[in-house]
Amino acid sequence: MPDHFDALETRAPAEREADHFSRLPVFLSQAMANAPGLAAWLSGHDPATVTDRRALARLPVLRKSELMEFQQKDPPFGGFANTSQLKGGRVFLSPGPLWEPQAAGVDPWQAARAFHAAGVRQGEIVHNAFAYHMTPGGFILDEGARAMGCTVFAAGTGNTEMQVDAAASVKPSVYAGTPDFLKVMLDKAAEMGRDLSSIRRGLVSGGALFPSLREEYRSRGVSVLQCYATAEFGVIAYETAQADGTPLPGMMVNEGLILEIVRPGTDEPVPDGEVGEVVVTSFNSAYPLVRLGTGDLSAIISEPSPCGRTNTRIRGWLGRADQRTKIKGMFVDPKQVAAVLSRHPEIAKGRLVVTRDGERDAMALHVEATAGATTDAAAVEATLRDVTKLGGSVLIAPAGSLPNDGKVIADERDYRA
Repeated sequence: MPDHFDALETRAPAEREADHFSRLPVFLSQAMANAPGLAAWLSGHDPATVTDRRALARLPVLRKSELMEFQQKDPPFGGFANTSQLKGGRVFLSPGPLWEPQAAGVDPWQAARAFHAAGVRQGEIVHNAFAYHMTPGGFILDEGARAMGCTVFAAGTGNTEMQVDAAASVKPSVYAGTPDFLKVMLDKAAEMGRDLSSIRRGLVSGGALFPSLREEYRSRGVSVLQCYATAEFGVIAYETAQADGTPLPGMMVNEGLILEIVRPGTDEPVPDGEVGEVVVTSFNSAYPLVRLGTGDLSAIISEPSPCGRTNTRIRGWLGRADQRTKIKGMFVDPKQVAAVLSRHPEIAKGRLVVTRDGERDAMALHVEATAGATTDAAAVEATLRDVTKLGGSVLIAPAGSLPNDGKVIADERDYRA
């Protein structure tokens, strides 16, 4: 059995990049012709010019809150779907609410690669404990496993004792579901005296797989890897492992996606290694989302993966980018912090820190100056007040001292006091 799903995973990075951006202008042109909402969003931008990452970065990032507004005005998809391609398919409703269509074809959410990287092979039985109700989670992994040639038990969520009984009968070798529910099943099986030793591998998502939990699974004979997926794109990235099954750092970006990391509250990509918001462009002609901000934080790992796959790696899920915070009764948004910084080119990086001063909220904008520049704290304070309508101090921080955690607004108030 080959170590990789196909040759696409090991092609030269420059070849992959050239392939993506040779296809993107035509894809965008066709998508805008078939999805009026997308055409309205990208109005004034010529798709023929989007031939590299720099040009892509000039397109606006579409946040989910904005997509929800489009959908509310023009339900269900806000004009972002090519409805002619949805015949015979499924539609879903995720929390938000946000509507998502399923594209036609085999493995439309590209989950098979994640199963393959987790060691799953044709002919295995997969116990799929993701939800099949309203949201696409269950179907994302279901379609990928069946594309691998696996048999899927569509278990869904809850009913732990019934799931244990079913698994003891069908004897799956693979678990798919949230990271913690497998432990619930294994513990319940031990309590019931049922044998689930057939489960040897797991592919999990939808929550954090903590090292201690992964180690517990390993001690019980189950090798578990995780993937990062969303309802809009399916599997965005997935873990890989060494030949002995030891997980490698980070997650491999899936083929057929263009992933960027942008500074929260802006449309601007950050340097590799810096934490920011995950922004994704796909080539899904049924649901052509371009520069959709996922709201999730991550960072790019520059070093190539020892597994031999050559695509970009990210550090995995590092939190949420939506840092909108109420201060003195008014909301302050990362976009406002970005607006302050944009008026002061002498500032390289900023972080608004919210604390308590006695019984009152207080905020301070910590800034790092660009190399060789001098920052006028009083001028920045005036801009901060003008943009946010709130008073706050400005503190000049040494270069490189601000944390690399993607936070534009850090709420450090102690709500326990």
